[in-house]
Amino acid sequence: MIWRKYCFIIAGAIIQGFAMGVFLFPHSIPSGGAGGITVLLNHWFNIPMSIGLWIVNASMLMVAVHYLGTESALGTLIGITITSLSVNFFEENVYIPYINSWFDLFIGSLILGIGVGTLLREGVSQGGIGILALIISRSRGIAPGKPLFWINGFIFVLTAYVINWQIVIQAVICQWLSTRVVDLIYELRIRNTLIALKLLPRKK
Repeated sequence: MIWRKYCFIIAGAIIQGFAMGVFLFPHSIPSGGAGGITVLLNHWFNIPMSIGLWIVNASMLMVAVHYLGTESALGTLIGITITSLSVNFFEENVYIPYINSWFDLFIGSLILGIGVGTLLREGVSQGGIGILALIISRSRGIAPGKPLFWINGFIFVLTAYVINWQIVIQAVICQWLSTRVVDLIYELRIRNTLIALKLLPRKK
């Protein structure tokens, strides 16, 4: 049902925004390539994280509408808009006493993975550099993982050079932890689908 789909998109976007706004962005930890560009925009031009994140994701989405399709593009636009609004809300209204940047990295990465996984389950991209990597992969006939790795890697190194080299390590760890959670959510989806198929009445 369409309302159920968009409820999950909104929920996933809010969860993603919570992870970014409360745990990752306060330490300038990029959640991905788009997050790295957002951190740089904030550092260079003092653009608020929420607005910078929306600008980066929306610009990528405008380029990739042809590749995503209208319905998926609409869901992605809703997702990145809700994520940006959530980042702004949580940055201004939620305060968690500082404990340790590595602890926040761990918790934020897990929560981020839940949000991203929820969006991907609904066939919606979370935006960002993943869209650009998909375009390159289709035009070059290669797997998207390689361009995604190199683009994100370049952005992480640039962010680390400008702000702090520790960010590279934290960004890689964030990517690894969050993608593991995404995989778990996807496996859960596949398992539930298989169970549902088994319960369907068979034709005799």
